[in-house]
Amino acid sequence: MRITLVGSRHFGVTTFDMLRSRGVEIVRVVVADAGDRLAAAAHAAGIEVTVQADPKRVVADEIAADTDLIVTAHSHARISKEALGAARLGGIGYHPSLLPRHRGIAAIEWTVREGDPIAGGTVYHLADRMDAGAIAAQEWCFVRKGETARELWERALAPLGQKLLAEVIDYAKAHKTLPATPQDEQFATRAPALADTH
Repeated sequence: MRITLVGSRHFGVTTFDMLRSRGVEIVRVVVADAGDRLAAAAHAAGIEVTVQADPKRVVADEIAADTDLIVTAHSHARISKEALGAARLGGIGYHPSLLPRHRGIAAIEWTVREGDPIAGGTVYHLADRMDAGAIAAQEWCFVRKGETARELWERALAPLGQKLLAEVIDYAKAHKTLPATPQDEQFATRAPALADTH
């Protein structure tokens, strides 16, 4: 299975390492910033790196030829419909909430702010609308009292993301398709960026 990985930062690198351990071929890494640690990891492994022309959008020619699946890991770029069409199975991403709850960039912050007793993670199909694609895998976890968004991410949600992405990759390798359960729109909530409160 040939994968184009779009991502950044620590979660991008741990996803890169996880994918390589699962016997798939990462044919290209796409980053918004040439200096990102994911770009450095790819260069060190001899894997081609492409820097997005537009940091907010990934276009079709930035996806490697003959890509089976696009995987995003800590990417804030929209993957264009044409880019998704360039991959045989489209694309998946990890969102640190129980989608359709808390769609948006500040999902964990809203989980904590709203006092949710449980949180979770979702591997979902990338689609035109933000965080609205079908669910490929999902699992929940408890939120500890007084836990910050960062603590919740590091303790539970980042490791859960790796686990769920690995499960979906293994499924795709075995079945040449992706699981897909549509999100129930009646439960969708937004998690826009929080204004700085200092």
